[in-house]
Amino acid sequence: MSPTEPARLKLLTELFPSARRALAQAAVLRARLTLRKGVVHVISDVHGEANKLRHVINNASGSLRPLVEALFRGRLSPSEQRQVLALIYYPREVMHQIPDLADEAWRNAWVKRTIRLLFEVIRRLATDYPREEIRSRIPEEFRHLFRELLVEPYSGRGPEYVDGMLDMLTRHEADREAVHAAARLVRNLAVSEIIVAGDLGDRGPRLDKVIDFLIQQPRVALVWGNHDVTWLGACLGHEALICTVLRMSLRYQRLWQLEEGYGIILSPLEKLARDVYGDDPAEHFQPSGTGLREAQLVARMHKAAAIMEFKLTGQMIRRHPEWEMTTRNLLEHIDLAAGTVKIAGVVHALRDTHLPTLDPAAPYDLSPDEQRCLDRLRESFTGSARLWEHMSWVVRHGSMSLVRDHVSIFHACVPVDESGELLPLMVDGEVCTGRRMFEKFDQIIRRAYRKTATHLDADADWFWYLWAGPRSPLFGKDRMTTFERCFVADHATHKETKNPYFALINDADFCRKIGAEMGVAENALILNGHIPVAPEKGEQPVKKGGNAVTIDGAFSQVYGDRGYTAVLGPERVSLAEHHHFESIEEVIRNDADIVPKIITITEYAKPRLIADTEQGDEVRGQIQALEELIAAYRAGLVREKD
Repeated sequence: MSPTEPARLKLLTELFPSARRALAQAAVLRARLTLRKGVVHVISDVHGEANKLRHVINNASGSLRPLVEALFRGRLSPSEQRQVLALIYYPREVMHQIPDLADEAWRNAWVKRTIRLLFEVIRRLATDYPREEIRSRIPEEFRHLFRELLVEPYSGRGPEYVDGMLDMLTRHEADREAVHAAARLVRNLAVSEIIVAGDLGDRGPRLDKVIDFLIQQPRVALVWGNHDVTWLGACLGHEALICTVLRMSLRYQRLWQLEEGYGIILSPLEKLARDVYGDDPAEHFQPSGTGLREAQLVARMHKAAAIMEFKLTGQMIRRHPEWEMTTRNLLEHIDLAAGTVKIAGVVHALRDTHLPTLDPAAPYDLSPDEQRCLDRLRESFTGSARLWEHMSWVVRHGSMSLVRDHVSIFHACVPVDESGELLPLMVDGEVCTGRRMFEKFDQIIRRAYRKTATHLDADADWFWYLWAGPRSPLFGKDRMTTFERCFVADHATHKETKNPYFALINDADFCRKIGAEMGVAENALILNGHIPVAPEKGEQPVKKGGNAVTIDGAFSQVYGDRGYTAVLGPERVSLAEHHHFESIEEVIRNDADIVPKIITITEYAKPRLIADTEQGDEVRGQIQALEELIAAYRAGLVREKD
């Protein structure tokens, strides 16, 4: 043992002050390796659809229905099985609609029967968890009751012991809360971990409610998408990304998430729209959907935000010549007198020439009105405590990529050239490719959130590059043609060319190469979101090589209201294809559950254990450290404290 080893091991003595305690923990960890691995669900591109996300998580991507049907077949009618499922999904709403619960005696009998049915499901799910993890997921106020319900069939006692506790809860009207907690425990055990592979918000109605719901889940990990980094940057006060967030919210009339969700004051933008664009038809900025504001005002606000975004983006591209994006600075190529713009050497007519704040001599300077508006907006974004709380949570629980169960998960792509070679990008003075590029951006995002929100530097500009840069692993296209779609009729200028990665992932050898680059040594499976799959065009989520899957199935109503969950289970990796979700009320009243179509991607010869996963590697590392501590205790190198 090296001279530094005892000092390192002394840190462990605070947790395990004797050899017997260290040995006891090592034994627990060794046993954990024999358990079946947990079920991991990966979903992507939620885009603000909080209600649909809630249902997909509550029904465990459809896996709870066959479990309930198998457990209660022959004992409960199909109608009663559906009632159990609805209660698991939405306990508070279901109980609110049962009028007989007002009668204490009836409620007491119903609670006793219902909670025992739920615990039949819980006992089946609990076999894949260490007992201490199950205990950690039980609310403190029901800990003793739930422990007894877990062992009731094997305790040798009659039902009177548990019934006594339930009678007391009924007497004090706390029995419904026990049922609610049991239903939630079912959901929490059905899935070991939820991973969202990017794009929590935009297009759908409420990013804030998506994050609120995810925060309540016991184990969540995020992989950042390009829409996520716009909100992360806006929270830090990055002006171009503030305008991007505003433009997206205005385009789809999703202003509730800004005003009600985060307390962002939009009156400065309204004033700018009225004062500067008050008579502007803003024909090509008309919003989708409906909202409380008059659509014409929203269109003018949308245009005002877009013009500021184009100006601020131009300033940033000038600050970063290393990005090689000067061809995207188009405002300087506008000829207001002729009503044209030159793009890639070709002159096009502008279909909107009302640009009252554009100074041809300084096209990227904000007008005084725009600057006043932006100053107020920036103050509102950086001053929102709720936005800071949510975005800090997104940073803490997120990363650029993840590996789970030998599956490499990242939002969009690994930038490559036509031959599949990794493309380089200079980041922080270092030429980065592949996995190193992901690691560098991960570092920059975390670094930016360790600084105060009022002191921005070049780090925040990288958030914008991740949103729309040509070699961004979160974007994966050569350009973002927002300006052209707003101002040029020629659809050829709207084209955004995808990185070759998106075609090459149909090749199994290429996927194996990318999997190895991203940390999966063999049998790599790649999971991406970002590009919606269009089955009506012959596209499939599972690529031709069989080892790459796109799980962006257009979860948002704007894109088609479908969606996929990749289920990484012990027996297989499968894909659950979701359809339209109507409402919670329809689920309760008419059994309008989302029953997904299941596609098996990989089936294992025998169920995988924790020992077979990356979690198993971590556990083995912990066992090794404990065995070193035990040896040090026995050799007298460190002193036992009890």
